[in-house]
Amino acid sequence: QMHVAESGGGLVQAGGSLRLSCAASERSHPRYAMGWFRQTLEKEREFVAAISWDGRSTYYAASVKGRFTISRDNANNTLYLQMNNLTPEDTAVYYCAADLMPYGRTWYSRGGNWGQGAQVTVSS
Repeated sequence: QMHVAESGGGLVQAGGSLRLSCAASERSHPRYAMGWFRQTLEKEREFVAAISWDGRSTYYAASVKGRFTISRDNANNTLYLQMNNLTPEDTAVYYCAADLMPYGRTWYSRGGNWGQGAQVTVSS
């Protein structure tokens, strides 16, 4: 069973940047995308970004497009999320998944194997 572990969260001022990493325990299957979701106490877990197995296709939520960049290193089974121009609205726990499938206009984790999450806090 695939395991993932997020890292790189922290506290940053509005306008700042953070880079999240997600280490997977094994190589993901080519049929799946990898990606990021985020969740707050007030909202359900929401899609942030996804990337195809070969890295050629990327997908972003409208709220982060142009500010966040998703990338992956298949040689090291690692996923990244570069977050720039952060705002307080980006404050959340960020989760990664290695088994994403498309579902309408969003994505879902086929196995539900989420990590412990990485807290991102953006102060105004």
